[in-house]
Amino acid sequence: MTRLTTTAAGVFAIALGALGSPASAEGPVWRGDYVGRLEAFALLQQLNADLLSHDSATLTLDRWCAAHQLASPAKIVAELDRAEAKPPSEEQRRLLQVGADERVVYRHVRLKCGERVLSEAENWYVPSRLTPEMNTALETSDVAFGRAVRPLDFRRRTLSAKLAWSPLPDGWERGARAPAEDELRPPRTVIEHRAVLTLPNGMPFSAVVENYTAEVLAFREPDRSEVGR
Repeated sequence: MTRLTTTAAGVFAIALGALGSPASAEGPVWRGDYVGRLEAFALLQQLNADLLSHDSATLTLDRWCAAHQLASPAKIVAELDRAEAKPPSEEQRRLLQVGADERVVYRHVRLKCGERVLSEAENWYVPSRLTPEMNTALETSDVAFGRAVRPLDFRRRTLSAKLAWSPLPDGWERGARAPAEDELRPPRTVIEHRAVLTLPNGMPFSAVVENYTAEVLAFREPDRSEVGR
């Protein structure tokens, strides 16, 4: 159950406009000074810890969305890309413990909180290891995969996890020159995960690739004027 997460701490407005998902023009902007960057880094680590300590990314993002009031209602919904089809690689078939003739279904979704895309997830799953009801839901609706298969009481095994972006510049801990105080401008992807989902008996049924976006931090920067009062 190892899952590394990098969330870009509070990007908004102008920064988010560059990410291809609409953000309010009146929304707050996270400053790029050391304080703002440390706040962002702490939030990245907080989300990362939450993702690492839970098997379902969907439910973790549900809680994150609600805690930071990213939308109302604060619930993750999946936007399914039905046009894309990508066969599993040999490595993925090996991870799923299936032969060349076993059917593996590809699913690409954007996990959204309101209008904000928090994660893009690619999923290769073995339908023969799910219930008929789960397969029907996955094939005919935009339900998030983690929500659909939740009754399986599945486990998550992380294959790789990395922060795709850090708000802190190289050498910051050695007293490197402070960055300009312009707003933070993270790239679209701030965290990358690869994992396998297994049944309680250890049988794998899904291989996932997840890219978490900077919109996980599209909320208001803490009010520093209240600090120390």
